[in-house]
Amino acid sequence: MYMILGLRGAERSLVYLYYKGKPAQTGMAQVIQASELTLHDVEEKLNLQQVDDEQFFREWQGDLPAVTDAEKQWLDRVKTDFLYLVKYPMHEEIVKMVVLSPLLSLAGFYSRPFRPVAEKQVEFAFEDEDKIVRGKIDVLVLHKQLWVTTIEAKRKQLNVLEALPQTLFYMMGGPNTDKPTFGFLTNGSEFLFLKLVKQDTPNYALSSKLFSLLNRGNDLYSVVGVLKRLGEVVTG
Repeated sequence: MYMILGLRGAERSLVYLYYKGKPAQTGMAQVIQASELTLHDVEEKLNLQQVDDEQFFREWQGDLPAVTDAEKQWLDRVKTDFLYLVKYPMHEEIVKMVVLSPLLSLAGFYSRPFRPVAEKQVEFAFEDEDKIVRGKIDVLVLHKQLWVTTIEAKRKQLNVLEALPQTLFYMMGGPNTDKPTFGFLTNGSEFLFLKLVKQDTPNYALSSKLFSLLNRGNDLYSVVGVLKRLGEVVTG
């Protein structure tokens, strides 16, 4: 089991290729990059439906695992460092070092049973279209049911929802079908959670709160709490 984290610069390895659930031959089909897909494209092509019922995605709410005083001090430093560095041009590697890596560490995702592996590629072919949708992200794979996707730091002016179509595409391409899959989207300053349930008609929902480093207080306390909870859910 592993989680996928959107990064760059890692070794490419595995390809998942689906054709209505079966392996497909690429042939001379037109290749479309997953990064070019809109949310409408993904919902239509993969028969996805968004769910508004709060009961569908309860995992990010309620009584979350505790964040210790020591962890809060670390997260305060993370926010302070980011707000200082964001005044300058920031490469995505800086965002990963300053913000994302501490979050994953405090949530326990660098420890057993989670394990990092190299970059993955996902492809979908559709029987009614001579087209292949190909997604390629540098990834840190930790658990099949939990995916983390980052937007490049140079695009930090974009809303974190810009990552949603591609994240849904990757999550639908994952091998797990009998359990819910969770996503964590960030552009470095904003954080959003996602749940996907694969059924005859796959359903997904977003956390109703957008966590942000620009909000009063420190939303990273809640972000780490939700990550800890999702870690419990996918390993329970």
